[in-house]
Amino acid sequence: MTNTQVPIFEKKNVLVTGGAGFIGSHLCERLLREAKVICIDDLSNSAIRNIEHLLQYPDFEFIKFDVNQPLDLNAFPELDKFRVKFQGIQEVYHLACPTSPKNFANLKIHSLLANSRAILSTLDLAVKYKAKYLFASSSVVYGDATEDHNIFAENDESSHLNHLSPRACYDEGKRFAETCVETYRQVYHIDAKIARVFTTYGPRMKLRDGLLIPDFILNAIEGKDLVIYGNEQLQQTLCYVTDMTDGLVRLMNSGITTTIVNLGSDESLKMLDVAQGIITLTRSTSRVVFEAPLVFLTRKGTPNLTRAKEELGWLPLVRLSDGLQRTVDFTVANKEALL
Repeated sequence: MTNTQVPIFEKKNVLVTGGAGFIGSHLCERLLREAKVICIDDLSNSAIRNIEHLLQYPDFEFIKFDVNQPLDLNAFPELDKFRVKFQGIQEVYHLACPTSPKNFANLKIHSLLANSRAILSTLDLAVKYKAKYLFASSSVVYGDATEDHNIFAENDESSHLNHLSPRACYDEGKRFAETCVETYRQVYHIDAKIARVFTTYGPRMKLRDGLLIPDFILNAIEGKDLVIYGNEQLQQTLCYVTDMTDGLVRLMNSGITTTIVNLGSDESLKMLDVAQGIITLTRSTSRVVFEAPLVFLTRKGTPNLTRAKEELGWLPLVRLSDGLQRTVDFTVANKEALL
């Protein structure tokens, strides 16, 4: 039995930070099937267009707010319709954190705060409302993959991260944030979860941001070179976004003993093959070129999904060819608005 408060009214109230971002907007969309959704985002690294189609729903409310600041839900009169003062909130998903490869340097302080001040602020909300809590962590907590070690399980303790590196605000920040979640779980006995998210792709990813899949697609459409930041051997896994949001919801709904779970695809792919597949899908004449890795990009490993399978009954289901086609279709339909 958990400490989660039973909703007073017909639907639970769910808070999603970073809800206007890529994964966040898909999560909000998914949660609307069963909940009233409070989406909080300061739009520093996301876009209102990601959630425009959700604004029409009475069970959805967007609040532009920086969760690195103290968060008092009673200060927002627009939440009166959700009766937050009486019902509180039942679940908190903390996704807010910049992940921009090309704009990483300009968002360092924001990343630092998202993994420290904001994590504590949202955990305090979970304690106040006796809500379930889920933190979207990252596969970066495992460190760089090596030839000898490139499949990571949740109990893996062999990470070698430089806590003073140029990207430590994100990498070490995610590790500190996980420590915060676990400490609050131990001290306040809240039902708190950590999702270690591996590379995810799909519609609504930012363009021109150093993210391989959307930039591959846009460049292929425009007949430009597809740039791989690395060499011909660069590999990573790719999980389609609806599979990821399904995994997040399943983790939130899991029992109190399920605390840390890898979510992602366990199929490692050569980015050269993916790029050539996109060229074929778009019937492009583009070619693939290679450039030096960006600071934000790491050599990523593959998740061991045993725990996700056994404790969540979860596996990624969307085939790469189908996911890429959907992402291509979205980018073609929206590329003018997205630029």
